[in-house]
Amino acid sequence: MGMTMTQKILAAHAGLSEVKAGQLIEADLDLVLGNDITTPVAINEMQKMDNQTVFNNEKIALVMDHFIPNKDIKSAQNCKCCREFACRHDITNYFDVGEMGIEHALLPEKGLVVAGDAVIGADSHTCTYGALGAFSTGVGSTDMAAGMVTGKAWFKVPSAIKFELTGKPSRWVSGKDVILHIIGMIGVDGALYKSMEFCGDGIRNLTMDDRFTICNMAIEAGGKNGIFPVDELTEEYMKEHSKRDYKIYEADADAEYDAVYTIDLSELKPTIAFPHLPENTRTIEEAGEVRIDQSVIGSCTNGRIDDMRIAAGILKGRKVAKGVRCIVIPATQAIYLQCIREGLMEIFVEAGAVVSTPTCGPCLGGYMGILAEGERCISTTNRNFVGRMGHVDSEIYLASPAVAAASAVTGKISCPCELGL
Repeated sequence: MGMTMTQKILAAHAGLSEVKAGQLIEADLDLVLGNDITTPVAINEMQKMDNQTVFNNEKIALVMDHFIPNKDIKSAQNCKCCREFACRHDITNYFDVGEMGIEHALLPEKGLVVAGDAVIGADSHTCTYGALGAFSTGVGSTDMAAGMVTGKAWFKVPSAIKFELTGKPSRWVSGKDVILHIIGMIGVDGALYKSMEFCGDGIRNLTMDDRFTICNMAIEAGGKNGIFPVDELTEEYMKEHSKRDYKIYEADADAEYDAVYTIDLSELKPTIAFPHLPENTRTIEEAGEVRIDQSVIGSCTNGRIDDMRIAAGILKGRKVAKGVRCIVIPATQAIYLQCIREGLMEIFVEAGAVVSTPTCGPCLGGYMGILAEGERCISTTNRNFVGRMGHVDSEIYLASPAVAAASAVTGKISCPCELGL
């Protein structure tokens, strides 16, 4: 029996000619990632080990992004811990205020991940890098600590689900709508510990930013990872952003999948995940009259330049509805600067939105947009659990940048077409 893309990458990193689903392996790592919340825990665990030296100071990335710039004393202490660790071990890829961005947008932008890599990160949305044809998955801080010391990690080889994408999305359908549709179809545990492998001729109609968004939310379906095949667009992206060599793996024709789903992208509609699970999806036509208090456009899911351009295109010449707070968060400093150069910042501010420095901020209920009791937020983030963004009696509706921007203007969940676009 043949192997999937994920299984081929894991086999190569384990030094094996082949692996099978369910097999336990030890694999070499190309990158170990941590942030300002998870890294201090990993550092504490590392201090319990006999060997307290990192395996490779160039293959560890520490990104200060969740509570940066520091929102309180505790977050400042966490960052100080990371900063001192990075200095002590001469960590090359340490990103702090002025250099940082939201980790899962920053690492591909910096060229730190390429096709064929095996990556672990102490953050559940590390699965984002599958858009580049890499195996990447989230782990706990203890596994991060072990990875920093040994350069290896244990895995149970995942079985896979194939998603055959066909057709071309309509104007206001993006990668966010694709993955929300999939999660609504299979559920939040529909891909539990499985590799979500995307293929089909419809992929050519998805931008790299669409693919990053889709892989980013694989974990919201329970997936171990999400992964796209490497095509010309992927190679162009890697050549633009990275000087590293990459390796392309392709699934065997006889690879085994637990299930196969065919999705015609042309049939999809703008999709919203209602509270309090990403699987609780409805199309824009099914949404009904839902008033909002806040709109957040950003995060590791939808804070890239395409997302900023889409939001700005809708907000241009319009005003955020009275009583609605619109918060825009470019995911990296480079994206922030590009927004300035393209005049997007002016559009956001003139519309009545505020623009934040790159940060995870409100996504995890951190800061820069916490919800009060009874408030509703439409957000381009990735989770809408109870209390995720603030008060336990607040509500989060997940959507694309297009829907989030249009909703900010109308004051209720809306499609851009309602604005005549």
